[in-house]
Amino acid sequence: MSLSATIKSKQQAFKSNNPDGSGFDFLVSLVQGGLRVFMAKIYLRKCTSIGRMVSINKKPIIDNQGQMILGDEVRVWSNIVQAKLYTGRKGSLIVGTNSRLNGVHIDCQHRVEIGANVRIAPYTIILDSDFHDLKDHFSDGPAKAIIIEDDVWIATRSTILKGVRIGKGAVVATGAVVTRDVPPYTVVAGVPAKVVKKIDL
Repeated sequence: MSLSATIKSKQQAFKSNNPDGSGFDFLVSLVQGGLRVFMAKIYLRKCTSIGRMVSINKKPIIDNQGQMILGDEVRVWSNIVQAKLYTGRKGSLIVGTNSRLNGVHIDCQHRVEIGANVRIAPYTIILDSDFHDLKDHFSDGPAKAIIIEDDVWIATRSTILKGVRIGKGAVVATGAVVTRDVPPYTVVAGVPAKVVKKIDL
């Protein structure tokens, strides 16, 4: 998408979300967005690669010892609490187009894959490893990939543990602890998380 097409798309989205907003208001939001994209180049420089129009809002903590790939228009925000993204030497964190990571803590020792159009709320914790062995607490624990498919919403204070797949369009309710796969287009809640509702399309 060209720059002019991107600006036009942003203008349409602004008008849709701010019907009473003026042209000046849009210009201000455009400048603010441009600054966030510029600051992302600085604060996300330790990532393996970042796509077009990736932005930040306040400074995140980034510790990339493995692979960290952010797709186009990903937002790494720290509005309420600072976002923290970590990868170990064998870790691979991949975030899809137009996903929003706001105040999330992701620690990736193996693989965490987040699809497109995913929303992750503050205080969420995503861990793909136990970090410590069950019997020998000084040894590394097992690690298994976490896959979060497209259009998922993970609400605040959720915990996503190793080896789970969260299906397309699913919602993880506030405070849920996800220890097993989540079917597409369902709402899960509780500790451990269980399906409480199916989402009608």
